[in-house]
Amino acid sequence: MRIDGAASAIKTATPLNGKTQESGEDFGRMLMDAMKDVNQSQQDSLKLQNDLMAGRPVEYHELMIAMERASTAMSLTMQVRNKLLDAYQEITKMNV
Repeated sequence: MRIDGAASAIKTATPLNGKTQESGEDFGRMLMDAMKDVNQSQQDSLKLQNDLMAGRPVEYHELMIAMERASTAMSLTMQVRNKLLDAYQEITKMNV
């Protein structure tokens, strides 16, 4: 999962009437790309696991690395989700 996309999304803010706005499409695209990366790592890990169970030749270290990569990506995704939910809840508690 790439996290360097956030910095590039902030740098590409477009000026409008002397102010900068961050494009919602860029942020949404960045989130979708991150979710696709997490999903791909999960699928790669599952494929290697299935190959091992089917008796096909699988390098054990590649299987373990793929499983750890998928686990770490999912953990990071869940932590980002939790932080976003916390921020949303704080914003909704604010008085306008």
